[in-house]
Amino acid sequence: MKRDDYLPEEAEIIEVIQETGSNLNIKTFHLKLIGDDPVFDFKPGQFLMLTVHGVGEAPFGLASSPSNRDRIVISVKETGKVTAALHELTVGDKVGLRGPYGNSFPVEEHKSQEIIFISGGIGLAPLRSAIDYVLDPDNRGDYGRVQMLQAFRSPEDMLYDYDQPRWEDAENIDIKYTIDKPCEDWEHCVGFPHKLIEDEIDCIIEGAKYYVCGPPIMIKSVINELLEIGIKPKDIITTLEMRMSCGLGKCGKCNIGHRYVCKDGPVFSYQELLDMPEEF
Repeated sequence: MKRDDYLPEEAEIIEVIQETGSNLNIKTFHLKLIGDDPVFDFKPGQFLMLTVHGVGEAPFGLASSPSNRDRIVISVKETGKVTAALHELTVGDKVGLRGPYGNSFPVEEHKSQEIIFISGGIGLAPLRSAIDYVLDPDNRGDYGRVQMLQAFRSPEDMLYDYDQPRWEDAENIDIKYTIDKPCEDWEHCVGFPHKLIEDEIDCIIEGAKYYVCGPPIMIKSVINELLEIGIKPKDIITTLEMRMSCGLGKCGKCNIGHRYVCKDGPVFSYQELLDMPEEF
């Protein structure tokens, strides 16, 4: 059944996970649609519009793999009225959902290739959808080695600590973690991700794709470093989640040049971004 692009459907919160402390205040919500068609079909990289009843609506990137159709997962940083109200909700509360919207990470086109995921903070959330899809046992044989460089402000700000052991145990994978400043008992990297790429990632010029997501300044710094190394713009993939708005490109707030992030994105290759104004 085709979902209505404009009418939210009722969903129930079935699990809430506090990901970080009060500094960043990120929570992960597991949701389930209520009604005759509870299956929410989507692709890695797409997003949904969530309504907190009586408060408002906001876009959120999907953090779950489409391979798991039992629940819808989003990770939310408290930044405004809607996200603050959502953070007050708990298991059993109801919200409205529209979607999915936007394009997706081109994981199907990148089969047989090596994939490198580089994330900063909550930028790991949309990548989680693609990571879990690529590492799914049913799909793992379709892809080459997976590398990750995950950046967080501090150990307390690390996301998905319950996923990390599973990811580390996956076949043919190499994961590096970094934080902004040294701290006691931290045994991994220290420093911003763009300064670690050359030393901590086995950068492949041909036959690899680089998925990058994080704060805009981090995305730009990482992309510049990858270009310096010789990675081609077409092999760098990012998502402009910060520019998502109504989901349909109707309000115009997601407009960048001749493209609408809600309709044409949020996923773009850097090659595509080069043809757009430098507003991302």
